[in-house]
Amino acid sequence: MKKLIAAGTTAFLLATTANAEEIKLGVIFGFTGPIESLTGPMAAGAELAMKEVSDSGLLLDGATVTSVRGDSTCIDSTAATAAAERLVTSDKVNAIVGADCSGVTGAILQNVARANGIVMISPSATSPGLSTAEDDGLFFRTAPSDAREGQVMTDILMEEGIKSVALTYTNNDFGKGLADSFKNAFEAAGGEITVNISHEDGKADYSAEVATLASAGGDILVVAGYLDQGGRGIIEGSLDTGAWDRFVLPGGMIGDNILTIGDDLNGSFGQVAGTDSPGSAIYSEIAEANGFDGTSPFTPESYDAAALLMLAMQAAGSSESAMLKDKVFEVANAPGEKIYPGELAKALQILKDGGDVDYVGASAVEMIGNGESAGNYRQVIVKDGKFETVQYR
Repeated sequence: MKKLIAAGTTAFLLATTANAEEIKLGVIFGFTGPIESLTGPMAAGAELAMKEVSDSGLLLDGATVTSVRGDSTCIDSTAATAAAERLVTSDKVNAIVGADCSGVTGAILQNVARANGIVMISPSATSPGLSTAEDDGLFFRTAPSDAREGQVMTDILMEEGIKSVALTYTNNDFGKGLADSFKNAFEAAGGEITVNISHEDGKADYSAEVATLASAGGDILVVAGYLDQGGRGIIEGSLDTGAWDRFVLPGGMIGDNILTIGDDLNGSFGQVAGTDSPGSAIYSEIAEANGFDGTSPFTPESYDAAALLMLAMQAAGSSESAMLKDKVFEVANAPGEKIYPGELAKALQILKDGGDVDYVGASAVEMIGNGESAGNYRQVIVKDGKFETVQYR
């Protein structure tokens, strides 16, 4: 009899496993383009959360979660939309982690996500315009809006005694949104912006832009661009001509690749989304154990974006975007047991048992407003060719 029971149990488990759902999450980042040096670790962060959940066997009675990558290019909305369309119509993803840059994120939201009812959680699209975009309740982000970064950048400059700056921004939704936010905050604090010009990504020569910025003058140059293309080109051109020797680096300019410019970057400073919460330290250790740098910009937010999607599925009892979209706020905020990186199995079990979770994650997630993170920032300075943390804000 015991053998019959054991055999029956084994057969039941095999049948359950065979019938378990395969959930697909799209991961659409700019694997080519102006932030390509950041997107590998970002994808690794999202996929780490997926592996953690799949290994637990607790999501929706044993579902596995598979990553399907798409290239947003960061800057080409047509290519990004086509990539997202493929993920949704061909690969049949249940939801999307991404996109990364603000312009392509907005394009995917309007042309693909809303048209197909697909939830998106971006870890890095920061344009203030996304806060008020029509989204049918489908769009969320684990990174804070640039409306807050503009104020944080202003605070840092005022504390440094810098009240006159030249400003250049990449000519897209991210750059324009951040530049506008910073301009409003800086001028309201009594600062002067001597010149405010855009630049295009992908140019071989930025001497014209550098000359315009240099002729306007200012105590420092604010470069609201991308570290792998235009922003880097502006900095290199400025250093080559001696026009500027110190720069303010917003989030899109923070990453190890910019440090290859060399010692001339020492003394430059800026800020990027980040927190010193307990979850951040835990996540960094887990990421290192899995072979990637968890301190790289927006990788904690990427882990959190994927985790929130899967926890929302568990809370909804469904992998359908139409069902999970109403559960994202619920799993992200109090009340409930606080959940940190490495504790996704614990969270899934609590939700399965009918309990509540308050997902803190790697980036101290707290959803506000139209589904975005309240956000924290890591203030950094370049010393001896490395980014050093000054404080968290």
